[in-house]
Amino acid sequence: MAKVLPKSYSAETEQAKPLDWRKKMSDNVAWALLVYTGLQIFVTVKAIKGEGASILPYLALVVLVAGIIPACRAFERRWEYLDDSQASDLSYKSAFNRDRAVLWILAIALPLVLTGVFKLILGS
Repeated sequence: MAKVLPKSYSAETEQAKPLDWRKKMSDNVAWALLVYTGLQIFVTVKAIKGEGASILPYLALVVLVAGIIPACRAFERRWEYLDDSQASDLSYKSAFNRDRAVLWILAIALPLVLTGVFKLILGS
């Protein structure tokens, strides 16, 4: 059976989107911030449950989430100044992969490490 294509379909639609390191890093930063914030909230809230009614842990949580934004922005800033030809240059692939790996390691590991430190300080 033949595949029926929408009227707006063209051969250009099937082509891959052009490579843009700026957009790729911006997307990674946005997702990493969401993952970091989610982990920070759920891991930290679980760790502080039953530690009393102090607002200090929640204030610390807000500071930790707000504090990661400049660090993530630094990753993004490194890539946003590329011109159009550089943004699609494959020679940037290894640098992009390195920055992306560091970004995701920080986004995942930092909430866990900070929660561990927090638990050590509280002595639980």
